[in-house]
Parts: sequence; C-alpha cells; structure tokens
Amino acid sequence: MKQIVALFAALLMAVTTFGADKGIIRKRLFDADWQFSKDSTTWRTVNLPHDWSIEGDFDKDAPAGHDGAYLPTGKGWYRKQFKVESLKFKEQKLRLYFEGVYMNAEVYVNGQKAGGHPYGYSSFYVDITPYAKIGQNEIEVRVDNSQQKNCRWYSGSGIYRHVWLLTTGKRYIDEWSVNVATHDIHTVEIKAEVVMEDGSRKPIENTIHVDNPHLWSPEDPYLYHTTIEAEGDVVPVTYGIRTIEYSAEKGLQLNGKPIVLNGGCVHHDNGILGARAFDAAEYRRVRLLKEAGFNAIRTSHNPPSETFLRACDELGLLVIDEAFDGWRDKKNTYDYSTLIDQWWQEDIKAMVLRDRNHPSVFCWSTGNEVIERKKIEVVKTAHNLNTLCRQLDPQHRPVTSALCAWDPEWDIYDPLAAEHDIVGYNYMIHKSQSDHERVPNRVMVQTESYSRDTWRNYRKVQDEPWVIGDFVWTAIDYLGESGIGRWYYEGEPAKEPWEAPMFPNHAAYCGDIDLTGQRKPISHYRSMLYNNEGEQLYMAVREPDGYLGKIHTTMWSVWPTYESWTWPGHEGKNIDVEVYSHEPKVRLYLNDQLIGEKEVAQGMATFTLPYQPGKLRAEAGEETVSLQTANEAKSIRLIADRTTLKADGQDLAFITVELTDADGTVNLTANNELTASVSGAATLIGFGNADIKDCDRYTDSTHKAWKGRALLVVRSTGKKGKATITVQGKGLKTARVNLSFTSSPSLVRGRQ
Repeated sequence: MKQIVALFAALLMAVTTFGADKGIIRKRLFDADWQFSKDSTTWRTVNLPHDWSIEGDFDKDAPAGHDGAYLPTGKGWYRKQFKVESLKFKEQKLRLYFEGVYMNAEVYVNGQKAGGHPYGYSSFYVDITPYAKIGQNEIEVRVDNSQQKNCRWYSGSGIYRHVWLLTTGKRYIDEWSVNVATHDIHTVEIKAEVVMEDGSRKPIENTIHVDNPHLWSPEDPYLYHTTIEAEGDVVPVTYGIRTIEYSAEKGLQLNGKPIVLNGGCVHHDNGILGARAFDAAEYRRVRLLKEAGFNAIRTSHNPPSETFLRACDELGLLVIDEAFDGWRDKKNTYDYSTLIDQWWQEDIKAMVLRDRNHPSVFCWSTGNEVIERKKIEVVKTAHNLNTLCRQLDPQHRPVTSALCAWDPEWDIYDPLAAEHDIVGYNYMIHKSQSDHERVPNRVMVQTESYSRDTWRNYRKVQDEPWVIGDFVWTAIDYLGESGIGRWYYEGEPAKEPWEAPMFPNHAAYCGDIDLTGQRKPISHYRSMLYNNEGEQLYMAVREPDGYLGKIHTTMWSVWPTYESWTWPGHEGKNIDVEVYSHEPKVRLYLNDQLIGEKEVAQGMATFTLPYQPGKLRAEAGEETVSLQTANEAKSIRLIADRTTLKADGQDLAFITVELTDADGTVNLTANNELTASVSGAATLIGFGNADIKDCDRYTDSTHKAWKGRALLVVRSTGKKGKATITVQGKGLKTARVNLSFTSSPSLVRGRQ
C-alpha cells in the first residue's frame, strides 16, 4: 500500500508589507496599460491578459495550421512605463512575475535584458532590481511565436496570463520555496526559505497543530488560511488537509474513503476568448466542469494558470497537473523536443514548486504519448523527470504519464510503465485485465478515452479496483486540433484532422461542453452514470440520418444529439429519443399520448417514434422532463451569469444569447445574424457560437447564432457605473441586459 498524507498550501494573492513601511504593496497586479505592436512601429494600448492570435482572421494557410486553429502567430512586442519612487528604493528588491507568455519571452528593463523563458506554459520570475532606476522606467517584452508548428493545439500568442510586480526588502521569502507538509493530519509544518542580500538562503519553519482537521474533498473543499513571516516579509498561505492512498487492491482512497475519478481532459484556452486567462473565465470553466459532474481534471498537456488551480481548490476538483506533451522525439518541428535538454529541469521546477501547495493537485504527469516510447532511452528520461518531481514535492504525490500504442506492441512498455507510480492509459484500458494478471500491483488510470466508450469505461472503473478512473477526451471543446470529434455528412472529407486539412473547422468538437459553455447530451449521460445525486432524468433527440445529409461519425465523435423537439420537414418519419435515468423504467408521452414504457439499460432507454410537433414528455419515478416544439424565432433572450461585477478592469460577464419563439422556447434551427453593442462601464471582448466551422472573428460585434444560441463576453473598463448590453437581429425583438460595476478592489487580487 502506498500512502500519501497530504496537506498543501496555495499562495494567495493578497496585500502584504515588509519592514516598517506599511504603505508598500508586496504584490501588485501589473496588467494595465501596456503598449503592444506586431511590427515594433505601430503601437496600441492593451490590458493583459492578451492574446493577439484570437484577434486575427481564420486562414487556411496560417503557419500553425489545423493545430493552431488556422489563426495567426508571429512575433509581438509589449512595453510598459512605470515609476520608481526614491523613498526606500535602495532597500527594495523589485521583481516581475510572469504567469505565462507564449512563447520565447525576452524581458528588457530600460534597454537591458533582464530575463525571460522559452517554454510558453511555464511561469517565471525576473529580477529587475539591477536595471531599474529612480524615476521613469520601461519594461519591454519580446515574444516570438513565429517558429511553426510548435504545438498540437491552440496556444495563443502573447502575454496571455497575469503579470505581477513584486516589491520586497533585500531579504525576502522566496514564494516558490513555501511548502506545507504534514506527517499526520493534526500537525502542519510550513517551511520556506528567505533569500538573503548576498544570495544565500535561510530556512524558516512554522508548525501548526490542528485538533479537529476539516478535511478537503471535492464535495467539501475546505481551506485554512494563515501566513508565514521572516525578515519583515509576510507571505499568505492557504492550505487544505486531505489524505490520499492508492493500490491495486483498494483503488484510490481520499480521506480514507474510496473514490472513482470521473475525469476530463482540458486544454488551457477559454473558447471564444482564446488563450486569455482571465480570473472570471478560469473560475467559470471550473464551475462548468463541476456542474457537468466531473470530480477530476487532467491539464493536457501543460501546466494551467494559477487561477485555474485556485478555482479547483475552492470549488473542489482533483487535478492531474501535466508538464509536457512530448519529450525528445518531435511531434511538431519546433515543439518541446527543441527545449527539453536545456530546460526540462527548470520547467519541472516551475510546475512542481509553483503548484505543489494546491490541495486539488493530487498527481503529477510528465508527458503524453511520447514518440520515443519504444527506445530504451525513454526509460531514463522518464526516470529523470519523475525523480525530480518526487524530490521537489515532499508530499510524495504519485507521478504518471500517458502511455499509448499505435500497434500491437504494448507489453514492451512495461519498463517505462514501471517508472510511474500510477500508469496512464490513453485509449488502452481494454488491456487492464491482462496487464493486471501480468503486473498485479500496477495502479492504472485511463488518461484519455473516447466519449463513445462512456459506458464501457464506467464499468471498468466500477469493476476493477486497480483502474482508479477515466479521463475523457475532452471535457470541453477547444480551439485547435481542428475537426477532431466532428461528425460529417456524405460528400464532406472523410478523414481525421491529421490526415488532411479540415478548414473551415478550426476547433475540436469532442468535448462534453461546447465552446460557449453549453452541455451536450453526452455530458448529462456521463454525469448521471457517475453521480447518484443531482440530475435524475434527462431527454435528448438523435438527429435522423439523412435529415440534413447522411451522417458519418469519426473517432472522437458521438452521434449528433440535441435537447430539441423541433425537426421541421420530418413529420411522420421515425426519430430516436434517448432518455437517461437512474430508475429501472421510463415512460414516454407525445402530446399526452403514451408512446410506451421501456427498461433502462446501461443508463438509458431509447424510443423510436414518428415525429410530430408538440410536447414530448418523459417520466421515471416521480421525475418528469419535457421538450416543446419551437415555432419561428421571434425574440432574443439574454442570460448574464452575473449582473454585479467588480470595476477592476479585469472582471467579466458571460452572457448567453438565446433565440426564442413567442412562448420563450429556444429554436435550435435558428441561426440569425446578431449584432451586439455595449455602452457604459464595459467593453465587448468576445462574441461567438459553438459551431467549429463558423470562421467569423470572435472579437467582432457581429456573429451568427448556431443551434439557436450564441455567447458574448464583456469586460470591466475599470470604472464604476452601469453598462448596457444590447443584441439585435433582423426579424427578432431586440434584447438588453444591464450590468453594475461596483467599487474597484485593491490592485492585488485575492483574499487576505
């Protein structure tokens, strides 16, 4: 039995002081008022996070190709002016903290190179003290994403995560040295290191006794808050207490109780916002995942933003934190294979030291489907990467990577698998029984799976304790890998994306949740299998084969199925209705006439009946759900996720646009062109739909609806007041929603 008794700290973004000067802000958000240029001559003002790729046109000849969503890449320059006061300057250490710059970032201060980092998914610090001066200073960041292809999915381009200015004394606590450990759940040991003026390090430690620990779990994500102090510096610490055990005999146990991982893989983009990692967008993404029934996420195939992990801590999602897509053998010409020899240690450190204090992170992953897996050298690479993870993480989280095979040779990977604490299986979990017989102590997790195999994978994790969970590819649709998960009609290209360009497809459609945050029927099905609580009954309708064309599915797709009973032109012809239920039987009614009763098998019952407009109703036990045929769309309905926001220049409102008939029923056949306008204390930063073939810019104010819906996103301007969002379309009643932006919080984000 392997056991990890884990207690972690999450660095909290809060105002702290050093020395006797209580007016100094230790960590200040540095996102506002940058100048940006793609040619270093014409400049415009941008506020971070920023992604210049998402601002461009979709182009079938773009160098990043289908991997990069057919969007532009290239080079970019950022610059920002800031002032240093003379008071206390000689006693201060000034540093910049970049959460993520894609990619090949070079940072200059007053014309002198101060630092940078090539890997676009690693966070990094730059000490600017030697280059700063009293008075006006200029930061310049040069970003080079011109070497294509360098990623197999949409990366974005630019400073797409937050930047912070850190001001401390010459002696300060190294943020990434902070580590919380416990040998039992009642004793918390917080350790850190103080960087002295001569560059040496002094260890510090604080022990906290917890008599009645409140344990962290996805159902109850309880967090504690404290600080660690030394040499006048103060760093806030947030921690959660939990225990993890895993074995082939008992599977995965969290806080002494068995848990099965209903997981999903996620890339880092925020759909129509591109790679921009706004706090509000990251929290929304985690909420969507929780609402969809997931209890675990794999950050494929790179470390996520700090905010994403903080949201997982607070809202309750377990995380496999992944470092790289590949190692030494390339998948694309300019991918991580060009960096690994020089940078692997720094990038593993950036992931583990930054993220080891998050209670949500329960497992590290060092790679994904590495090409060189048949070479004996791969064992040494895995050993080096995994060993460094273990050395940097005193909590001894398990380490995995995602293994796969594109041929019959699977057993030969046993030496590679043995380097991992938990072995990741990509689409290979059918080998679990024979592998268990060959290697009885191996703990397995399916790190990627097809949605079409949801039932089979569910049964695997229920019946075989050595398989601790399943992570579907993917939880959410994403930009890039264009066309994966698509279904297509007769006459369209019958290939997968890597076989031929799929333009105008520019995104993946394999997610349980679409680009606008709407759950697909497969999401409801998966959630109801894994979760007894919550949703008890759901109904959706399969698109009839031949309705719009003969349908063909692809490897990552499921049959097109919608929450709709609006199929004009199909009257009198057969149509299939799927009903998902926990009950043993379900009944189906059309216009109050009983169609029939069926037993539920594998979580669903399927009815075939001639289509007639009206009201379709399903019943199971005491639960009832219904679908109503929609008439012609007449109105626009706007649904804001929030109507009161912070006037901080960062906060976002996500506004769902629905096209409804006169009775308020969404018409999924409506695809009207819509125009959005924003007045007041907000600005429009995203407008789009879930159609992965719609190539209108996501930053334009005009966009079509798809399946009766669209999504628009507005951002605070930084000013208090009201904002009015108006959406109109030809033949539709105009809709408006009002938002309020309240007083701006401190420039430092987070809680104390």
